[in-house]
Amino acid sequence: MTTNGTDKKIIIVGGGFAGLNFIQQLYRNDYYDVTLVDRNNYNYFTPLLYQVATSFLEPSSISYPFRKLFRDKKINFRMGGVTKVDPAAQRLYLDDDSILSYDHLVFAAGAQTNFFGLENIKRNAISLKGVNDALIMRNTLLKTMEEAAATTDPAERTRLLTIVVAGGGPTGVEVAGMLAEMRKYIMTRDYPELAHADGDIYIVNGEHNLLQPMSEKTHKGTYKALDKLGVRIKLHTKVTDYADQKVTFSDGEVIEAGTLIWTAGVTANTFEGMPATSLGPGGRMKTDHFNKVEGVDNIYAIGDISIQTTDPAYPKGHPQVAQVAIQQGRTLAKNFLSYAKGKKSKPFKYFDRGEMAIVGRHNAVVDLFKHRVHVNGFPALIVWLFIHVASLVNYNNKIRTMYSWIVAYITRDQFLRMIFRT
Repeated sequence: MTTNGTDKKIIIVGGGFAGLNFIQQLYRNDYYDVTLVDRNNYNYFTPLLYQVATSFLEPSSISYPFRKLFRDKKINFRMGGVTKVDPAAQRLYLDDDSILSYDHLVFAAGAQTNFFGLENIKRNAISLKGVNDALIMRNTLLKTMEEAAATTDPAERTRLLTIVVAGGGPTGVEVAGMLAEMRKYIMTRDYPELAHADGDIYIVNGEHNLLQPMSEKTHKGTYKALDKLGVRIKLHTKVTDYADQKVTFSDGEVIEAGTLIWTAGVTANTFEGMPATSLGPGGRMKTDHFNKVEGVDNIYAIGDISIQTTDPAYPKGHPQVAQVAIQQGRTLAKNFLSYAKGKKSKPFKYFDRGEMAIVGRHNAVVDLFKHRVHVNGFPALIVWLFIHVASLVNYNNKIRTMYSWIVAYITRDQFLRMIFRT
């Protein structure tokens, strides 16, 4: 990185947590020409995708257009997907056949769903990594309910109403809890034909506990809350196949299920032109303690796409969570500004503020400061609500989301259960 940053071009790929927090530190700066490249023309708040998927929030509540966000901020935007990078020539190739040159390139393109080579699951399951996925899930769940209400075959109805959620991390737990709440309080009001119908919601996890990285108190509280909602929990178990609407588990059990929701893992997005020696486990780009990618010049990686093993507290790399992405984005941007001003940069050091998940309507679990503080139940729900609302990028998003939550909490209902076809 050079100390004379005047008019140097920075291109950042990906406008999620890492990318947006990087850019926000460079608003109206006098040293760099900054361009964001993203497949979408909007930022979206990933932790609330499942609420769009389960009809409790509309997409616009968690999304905001980049161009409006960047008004008068001296930030450029280019919508497009990256097809190739040429590190030697310092060029970036987009899917519209255009070529962008850069002085510094920052990858913040995140991760995609990892199906672990299970082709039937990749073909037939529903994943949840973007707004499009959330809308597909919402439409699929609603259409399945309509089919179940229409059929007169009890066995077919049971199959249609059986849902398997693969993966016991925050997304899997939150999806399973929300679906159980819908089934308990909404389904029979909207679909009186299903008042006495059978069909279970499963959550399946290969680890010893749900929310495995969190505290033992969280493990117990989460299990108890989901069990109380009627969710069937299978631990030490993985989903190994899904074909002909039959889910096969690693313990040999096979059940019929109309829907498989896959939240069981992610793998980093990769790009042609990046040398294989620069990639680590899960396709993540190996970086030093300043988030510079190993083996190439003037290329950096932050967030889920990066793996940094220089932090003694995280020798296998930092967890792929929002707080890491946010802190890396801010630190790298501040380092760019420091270099431009002739000052020293600071190595990245992660401060773990905690982890949280919501489990149903009344309950959440929160572990703060490396599990030293644990909160559950309604107080944890208030903490979860406050942090998520505060993290939304615009006041309009904050107001709309809070309004939707208040209505849903008071009425145990929402009004977004409509199937929009494209």
